[in-house]
Amino acid sequence: MGVKTAASLDEYFRTSFPNLDREYRDGEIVERTVPDYLHSRTQALIAFFFEGLRKRLPVFTCPELRLRLRDGLVLIPDVCVYWPDRPGSNFPDVPPLVAIEIMSPDDRLTAVLEKLEEYRAWGVKHVWLVDPHSRRMYCCNPGLIEVSTLRVAEIDAEITAADIFE
Repeated sequence: MGVKTAASLDEYFRTSFPNLDREYRDGEIVERTVPDYLHSRTQALIAFFFEGLRKRLPVFTCPELRLRLRDGLVLIPDVCVYWPDRPGSNFPDVPPLVAIEIMSPDDRLTAVLEKLEEYRAWGVKHVWLVDPHSRRMYCCNPGLIEVSTLRVAEIDAEITAADIFE
């Protein structure tokens, strides 16, 4: 991660940041790592996969949405998916069905694992880590379990490596 800046939660929600949005952790605005091409492309393909389901299902795909896990903690997953209802506010405080983090070369695994566990503890049913550099996918259940497909039983959807890695 990167530089931290002190601010109130209200100030954070009123701020737009140049380049990449930032997260909020207990009074500090925290920079996120800068995604590379593989990260960005994988994020787009995952979002397109879920958006393709909208013809038959009420899924709401949100790349880089600020999620309010608790007072003092706002995280931004690379992709999250709400179902069957759209988020009820601009900064949702209700867990999505799916939260996905995509590894970038500068990510620290310990920080990413902490974030995944925070999503799980908040109540996200499907918490995934995707690494486009190694072409691997993981479920957080708790801890990481490498999988060959990412499945969402509630909407009968399954993502394979061929769907998101070129």
